[in-house]
Amino acid sequence: MLYPWQSEDWQRLNAERERMPGAWLLTGGAGIGKLAFAEHLAQSLLCENPGADHQPCGQCQACRWFASGTHPDFRRLSPFSDDEEDGKEAKTTRKLPQIKIEAVREVIDFAHLTAHRAGRRVILVEPAENLNLAAANALLKILEEPPEAVLFLLVSHAPQRLLPTIRSRCRQFALTRPAEAAALAWLREQGIANAEVELAHNGGAPLFDHDPDLAALRAQFVRGLGQPSFAGMLQLAELVDKNKQLSLLQPLSWLQKWLHDLAALCLAGRLRYYPDQERALSALAARCDATQLMACQRGLTELAPFAQHTLNNRLQLEAVLMDYLKIFAGAKAG
Repeated sequence: MLYPWQSEDWQRLNAERERMPGAWLLTGGAGIGKLAFAEHLAQSLLCENPGADHQPCGQCQACRWFASGTHPDFRRLSPFSDDEEDGKEAKTTRKLPQIKIEAVREVIDFAHLTAHRAGRRVILVEPAENLNLAAANALLKILEEPPEAVLFLLVSHAPQRLLPTIRSRCRQFALTRPAEAAALAWLREQGIANAEVELAHNGGAPLFDHDPDLAALRAQFVRGLGQPSFAGMLQLAELVDKNKQLSLLQPLSWLQKWLHDLAALCLAGRLRYYPDQERALSALAARCDATQLMACQRGLTELAPFAQHTLNNRLQLEAVLMDYLKIFAGAKAG
């Protein structure tokens, strides 16, 4: 399936089919549909009766196999479960953080087999930056001399984290972020309430998990950030602590985006994640200490890798929120 905003990208890629490389590296921000695009491309390459514009027919045996996840000439290499989608926010359950060498060896063996349908074989790797070093080096060897009629599709949110030698063996293809109007139209079709607020909070990327209860909790948390006080910060930590399904990662992400907007408002007069909170952020920007703001941002960055660990969430969040208060220590707290 292609998303509505991907038609131009599809046309751009089709123009290069006559000189198809051994490996594509599909790049772009999280949540814009890179994985869906790669899967659609894989299906179109395996389809036995492609239609106009290289669209897969959806009816042939190959398309039926692909739709059911059983195509013998397709492999997907990922550290995530099948229900984990491109660009979704992190879950509270732990996931295998890396693609390991054993998995790469399996797809290398697959790549050297004869195609089941006497056609092309396709290997999808996503997100490619999750390859550990041994796995990346193993993949590099086959990318240097790929078997005939084997195509690798690497999907990456952060291609700078890939080995330069892997990047050099792939043809890079940057997918386009959807325009705001297109993203909002699609979200409204999906029945997302407060589509403008949700799209802004996700940085303009329309593919995200939408939980109305979590969105309401986030709104309550953000309103508290707009009125910083000692008692108020303790109440926010208590609010999060009462919701045991939350990991520390989520309130840290909310606060990190809030600080981003606060800094952006001070430096450039712009908001990205919370445009609906412009009044509160503008009032805080007039009071903030830039040095303390940067210190709070650094503290959040250092804590983020441990946000899924078995820490005392309430104590950790209280400490972070006390650092947040220091940003406004030079003015009377609300």
